[in-house]
Amino acid sequence: MGPQARAVCSVLFLLQVLAEPPENSDFYLAGDYLLGGLFTLHANVKGTVNLRYLKVPKCKEYEMKVLGYNLMQAMRFAVEEINNHRSLLPGVLLGYEIVDICYVFNNVHPVLYFLAGEDYLLPIEDDYSSYAPRVVAVIGPDNSESTMTVAHFLSLFLLPQITYSAISDDLRDKLSFPAVLRTVLGAHHHMEAMVQLMVHFRWNWIIVLVSSDDYGRDNSQLLSKHLASHDICIAFQEVLPMPQPNQTVTPYERQRLVVIVQKLKQSTARVVVVFSPDLALHNFFLEVLNQNFTGAVWIASESWAVDPVLHNLTELRHTGTFLGVTTQRMTIPGFNEFRLRRAQARQPAPNRTSKGATCNQECDTCLDTTSSFKTILTLSGDRTSYGVYSAVYTVAHALHSLLGCNQTKCRKEVVYPWQLLQEIKKVNFTLLGHQIFFDQQGDLPVCLEIVQRQWDPSQSPFQTVASYHPMLQKLRDIREVSWHTPNNTVPVSMCSKNCQPGQRKKVVGMHPCCFECIDCLPGTFLNQTADEFDCQPCPSNEWSHRNDTSCFKRRLVFLEWQEAPTIIVITLAALGFLSTLAIVVIFGMHFQTPMVRSAGGPMCFLMLTPLLVAYMMVPVYIGPPTVFSCLCRQAFFTICFTICISCFTVRSFQIVCIFKMASRLPRAYAYWVRYHGPYVFVAFVTALKGVIVAGNMLGMTTEPSTHADLDDPKIMIVSCNPNYRKALLLNTSLDLLLCVAGFSFAYTGRELPTNYNEAKFITFCMTFYFTSSISLCTFMSVYDGVLVTILDLLVTVLNLLGIGLGYFGPKCYMILSYPERNTQAYFNSMIQGFTMGRD
Repeated sequence: MGPQARAVCSVLFLLQVLAEPPENSDFYLAGDYLLGGLFTLHANVKGTVNLRYLKVPKCKEYEMKVLGYNLMQAMRFAVEEINNHRSLLPGVLLGYEIVDICYVFNNVHPVLYFLAGEDYLLPIEDDYSSYAPRVVAVIGPDNSESTMTVAHFLSLFLLPQITYSAISDDLRDKLSFPAVLRTVLGAHHHMEAMVQLMVHFRWNWIIVLVSSDDYGRDNSQLLSKHLASHDICIAFQEVLPMPQPNQTVTPYERQRLVVIVQKLKQSTARVVVVFSPDLALHNFFLEVLNQNFTGAVWIASESWAVDPVLHNLTELRHTGTFLGVTTQRMTIPGFNEFRLRRAQARQPAPNRTSKGATCNQECDTCLDTTSSFKTILTLSGDRTSYGVYSAVYTVAHALHSLLGCNQTKCRKEVVYPWQLLQEIKKVNFTLLGHQIFFDQQGDLPVCLEIVQRQWDPSQSPFQTVASYHPMLQKLRDIREVSWHTPNNTVPVSMCSKNCQPGQRKKVVGMHPCCFECIDCLPGTFLNQTADEFDCQPCPSNEWSHRNDTSCFKRRLVFLEWQEAPTIIVITLAALGFLSTLAIVVIFGMHFQTPMVRSAGGPMCFLMLTPLLVAYMMVPVYIGPPTVFSCLCRQAFFTICFTICISCFTVRSFQIVCIFKMASRLPRAYAYWVRYHGPYVFVAFVTALKGVIVAGNMLGMTTEPSTHADLDDPKIMIVSCNPNYRKALLLNTSLDLLLCVAGFSFAYTGRELPTNYNEAKFITFCMTFYFTSSISLCTFMSVYDGVLVTILDLLVTVLNLLGIGLGYFGPKCYMILSYPERNTQAYFNSMIQGFTMGRD
């Protein structure tokens, strides 16, 4: 690169240990624009320091890049400190060479020079284990793109390469880059620190600006992966144009900058993440100031987080709050004084190729420029400089171990790069209170810091506001940030405001961070930890109100003892039980009387016993349903009713047979009497009913079930099988058939003697049972609730009362009130009257 060019360049630093001290080993500055550096180390062990001058353009043709100059001075300081150390590498002096790589434009030529021998030839061999290149270690370059370019050459020779600011995670691949080590954390940790910063301040709507090189593209892709796992969205991403080497801006680049800043102003996002070397940022921030864009939070990558030149644009403090991710603040004792020490002017050495003066010979402008940044460099701390400083010390400690050094001397032998690489990977020493060692991927586990730019002269220009620990992978020690907002409030950068509790998010557009809030309906709730976009339904036994974040237990409802309908029905059942018991007593006392015998005799007790059992089973309707109570409801009651109704039916049939069919079918009637036809019929009907009930039980469980009340969802109705109404209809169909048969027989015997004519009583009982059963089935088909249980119980009790009092009541009345009619003579007279009337 000729002296007429004006470019922003970086530096390749090299360390060397030479066999013979050359003439005039003065330090020459290789370039005026200095960004970073690459150092190399020679390894013949007999000599002194030698600074090899490669390319020295005139200082007046360049503008000083302060950070690069600062890193170069850190390298020089470390070498001089080691050379003056009595116990580290005794008898061995380190030397270095500096090469300007101009960011990424001058990588290959210096590397080939370092790998060549003293004859400037690089032989092609199958095995380089015994090959000694010009250098045995390289420190740098500063960016990932240049580092990987250099590493592809150096890795063939297993030449140790230690970079101090290349963060690409591709460098962790030891198959591709076996000789690369870093004194800085990889990009994964930088991205994680950024994302955790956004999460801490609840920023989920950001803008990403990247440079057009690999650094911008790779880091933006890695950031996107980290953002996806934390529900942070990118409003838009733009590529910043890289300026020409002479820093001029073309009309196209100027228009691109104008468009980008206009988009920033129009966007609702207020957090801007910038991945770019500082080369592309000067013109961008000038355009930001030109358009008066304010109120943003700028998050800087490590490439410009602590850049002192941008800090001189003091007007940037009006554009918002500047935060950045950078390495931990360190203090290197004596470095500040060394950095600004004036070099003694010397004449160029006879073997130099430059015809002009060099910076450290005549150009006071370089040192004056650096002096103007003395305060900011001192107050900001030795962050990246410590990476260079520790890298030099790492090489020195590895050499110390490889050469078998003691307190006074080291072995004098040739050092091969692969030998030094093995020792570097094993180093473990303390430097300025920090442990220096490399992990399996060749990284030095150091802490990161979140810093804020401060333009107050009384404060540190880069104030630490949080720390990031790689082992824990989380931010710690978070402190107050001085926001450039009214009342120092935390800036809000969200596409949509947070929803209220119990509101789900409905995505609007393509970003999940942009949404509208919709209330969760009753019966659903929002579990934000599980899903913010859908309301989850409550479990079947729970309910929720609108906008609830959890469900509550539904109130279980069943027929309870203290309720008024229950008390009324239980009272009726108690009266029915007592009246039925009284009937049993009366019929038992008058068992041999014609009235009891005409009513059925022994069969009366077959009817009264199920009635008593049914009355005693009434309490199973009250309280929480159980398997036993449901079994009683669905089985015992219906069987009791069937026994009673079948007795009525066979009783009506038997009366008709005695008076009308005995004479017509004497043989059939004889069989009927001989084989106890009435009891056989009752037993058969009861068995048939038992089969029907058993089939229902097998087809439909007797387990109690719960279901919501349609009128009041907060209530959960506890009942027996809700499909029981289907079984009830099937069970009742047999009873109804018996009712029709009994009614028919009773109607046929309407002309029988008064004492035997029971048509009106049986008709009353059957009609009431028929009507109530049909009404209950109809009601259960259209309504579902506690009222069904109450009505079912009421119908059951009324049917029991209807059978007991409707049929046996008149008999008891006649027995007690008209004993003269309860004689055999009276009944005989009634039969004679009926017979004479027929004749």
